[in-house]
Amino acid sequence: LERIFPLLSLSREMAFPVVSLILQLTPLNITCFAADVPKEQRLQAVQAAIMLMSDENREVLQTLLCFLSDVTSVEENQMTPMNIAVCLAPSLFHLNIVKKESSPRVIQKKYATGKPDQKDLSENLAATQGLAHMIMECNKLFEVPHEMVTQSRNSYIDAEVHSPTLDELGKQVDEEGGNYQMYLESLMQNLHKEAKEKFKGWVTCSSMENTELAYKKVGDGNPLRLWKASVEVEAPPSVVLNRVLRERHLWDEDFLQWKVVESLDKQTEVYQYVLNSMAPHPVRDFVVLRTWRTDLPRGTCMLVAISVEHEEAPLMGAVRAIVMDSQYLIEPCGSGKARLTHICRIDLKGHSPEWYNKGFGHLCAAEVARIRNSFQPLIAEGPETKI
Repeated sequence: LERIFPLLSLSREMAFPVVSLILQLTPLNITCFAADVPKEQRLQAVQAAIMLMSDENREVLQTLLCFLSDVTSVEENQMTPMNIAVCLAPSLFHLNIVKKESSPRVIQKKYATGKPDQKDLSENLAATQGLAHMIMECNKLFEVPHEMVTQSRNSYIDAEVHSPTLDELGKQVDEEGGNYQMYLESLMQNLHKEAKEKFKGWVTCSSMENTELAYKKVGDGNPLRLWKASVEVEAPPSVVLNRVLRERHLWDEDFLQWKVVESLDKQTEVYQYVLNSMAPHPVRDFVVLRTWRTDLPRGTCMLVAISVEHEEAPLMGAVRAIVMDSQYLIEPCGSGKARLTHICRIDLKGHSPEWYNKGFGHLCAAEVARIRNSFQPLIAEGPETKI
């Protein structure tokens, strides 16, 4: 139950992925587990079919199958993979549902005898055996053979980003004798310029939780978009900056551990942190060079960060993600409030450009909403008492 409740809590946010997952799984099972598919080729067939699924559907499927596998592994549950498959396959794969285009005469004829026809029986058996097989092989289904990856090269793989060292960052500065300080300064100057021009050229998207969301294409050869999420916070800029810098545990429940790898000056450091994911998805590790300013006009604060390689920051998670761009602009907006704008471009590894285009911006909006909500006072329960 402790594993299934978080899964069920995603239903509102993932309504479309779950529905489309069902539509994708039905032909997958019937095709891969029909009688004419040799048993020894079924695992390979499902692996190939899973590669064709969208990222969000594949993640939902992996989470569900691993949870069901855990259920079958507990002896007290008295549930085998086949038992679970018999219970769940009809609803999960939408079996025996009359198509909308079927005429009343076809429907009446189909159920006149009160017995399912041979086609229904075959589909039920194939789906049940298929789901049972996927539960038993859940740890192998999502392994992609190396030769399959090399044959599936695309622009995203070709544009894979690697973190630079501090010295390599300095070489990206046009001026002679460039260093990482000059590179970070150029990032802050560009952010200040964008804010002064009121972020012209950004494409606005619909968002939730009273946040603003927009994106723009970068044009550097990498297909990932640059996202911008904004929100008003009930705290002054310096306090919001400290919340982002030093108090992530108050607004990010996935925050597992962190350390300052190297302090370069009072406002610049190499920082490593680890974010959790719902099992069985990988824990992600980040190593960033970041710097911040609190002495800007009108009390405005800035924080910019970018991934770097550092010899004293070995991998602490399962996957190292790449922060291609992360910039926080925190401006005062009266009455002790601040306007928080987060510009973000991160390669989390393991996702397609389509996934980033559809979903990553909403993750950015949810992040700034959590920062805002961390300042909201707790509401006491119970009736109001007169004094």
